[in-house]
Amino acid sequence: MNKRTRAIDEETYKHIISTMQKGFKYKGVQYKPNERIATVLQLEYNLGLRVGDILNLTMDSFMRDGSRYRLDMHEQKTGKYRNFTVPVKVYNFIRDYAYDNSISPKARLFPITERAVLKHLKATCEYLKIKGIGSHSFRKAFATNVYVNNHYNIELVRVLLQHSSVTVTQRYIGIGSKELEDAIEKNISLCKTE
Repeated sequence: MNKRTRAIDEETYKHIISTMQKGFKYKGVQYKPNERIATVLQLEYNLGLRVGDILNLTMDSFMRDGSRYRLDMHEQKTGKYRNFTVPVKVYNFIRDYAYDNSISPKARLFPITERAVLKHLKATCEYLKIKGIGSHSFRKAFATNVYVNNHYNIELVRVLLQHSSVTVTQRYIGIGSKELEDAIEKNISLCKTE
């Protein structure tokens, strides 16, 4: 777990992705538009998967289940089996990416290395003068967004991230329990000097 990276906010996320999609010149090197790496990071931000797991995806990894799609996989890092619903919008995004890039259903969607993703992300962040961002920032943002948007349900986040305990999840996204946060907030008493 990389404790030096922080969760990325939505504005910074969009700025990084947009810069990757347009390309940029940094330290005399021309970085061409890179839809592939931008797509990997968008999936991490929207599904909470690790980069290594995203790089192993194929279109055959997604299974139609009635009117929805499920992702059926084993996590590379932990070996844990994972099966969850993928929002139709995300599935369509991935399907369109595969179609636009002539990727067959059994071929890896992203035939690149994790190192290539990290190297391009680092150059993009240096170019944009953004500090504290790594690939885990996108997964942490997913976790933080799920936590906040679902009434601070840390157990839900734990299950989605496949963590062994709530404590691990709280440490991962850098939060205490909602009760602790509320207790601190209710106890604030600041005095201005006159």
